[in-house]
Amino acid sequence: MFAPVQISLHGISPSKALQDSIREKAGKLERFYDRIVSCRVVLMLEGLHRRQVKQFSVHIGIKVPGSEIVVTREHDEDIRVALREAFDAARRKLEDYAREKRGDVKRHATG
Repeated sequence: MFAPVQISLHGISPSKALQDSIREKAGKLERFYDRIVSCRVVLMLEGLHRRQVKQFSVHIGIKVPGSEIVVTREHDEDIRVALREAFDAARRKLEDYAREKRGDVKRHATG
């Protein structure tokens, strides 16, 4: 397991359930690439001054040897949906990175 997940909440009250959910989702990423160095999740509540609808923004930064995978998902009214979509996108990017590192991705010659 990589170092503890860094979680930052902006405009959102911290809750154990929310933080546990984020840690669980981050821990599952190791199934797709086991050399993760660190993971940082920033969750923000935006847009309350313009509209009455709550809008969430999720930013995930995953450090792997020699690179960083970054995902941002913005403006979903449900915090669970925003988190799910962000972690699904992070998983897909991590799978692509792992395939590339294994040499499973063919490179096309240019020219």
